[in-house]
Amino acid sequence: MMDNAEDGLTHFNEQGRAKMVDVTDKTITARVAVAEGEVTMAPETLRRIRERSVGKGDVLAVAQIAGIQAAKRTSDWIPMCHPLPLTGVNLQFADNGADTLRITAEVKTTGKTGVEMEALTAVSAAALTVYDMCKALQKDMVIGPIRLLIKTGGKSGDYALAVEQTE
Repeated sequence: MMDNAEDGLTHFNEQGRAKMVDVTDKTITARVAVAEGEVTMAPETLRRIRERSVGKGDVLAVAQIAGIQAAKRTSDWIPMCHPLPLTGVNLQFADNGADTLRITAEVKTTGKTGVEMEALTAVSAAALTVYDMCKALQKDMVIGPIRLLIKTGGKSGDYALAVEQTE
């Protein structure tokens, strides 16, 4: 039987069908991933979020919990992700004072595979929650871009998005 890992196709079995990668022999290391995303909206919508005057409640408090829950349940959303025992999930929110809310998620674990997908999923769920809670005020909000900023730990080494790409 052919091992597609030799071809760099680690998510396919001998029959060319999808499989979850076997991490049995990988080394346990500390792993961290940071992702960010944005929700662009009308200045009035952002003002209402900041003032906590959205009818459904405190948008950022609910988005915070949604992001944490999503990180913990990433393997339920993304078929080839391993369920991971996360050791930390932290979401932060910042805005540009005009029309954009930035969401940043940092996810940590000690394990055999990374937490990039968990960080990206946390940001995505938080952004979708902001949309859900504010859609009565504005339906044309825009979510994105969502991207990985930092990844540490593991065989593939560390990654940091180039500074000129983040500005």
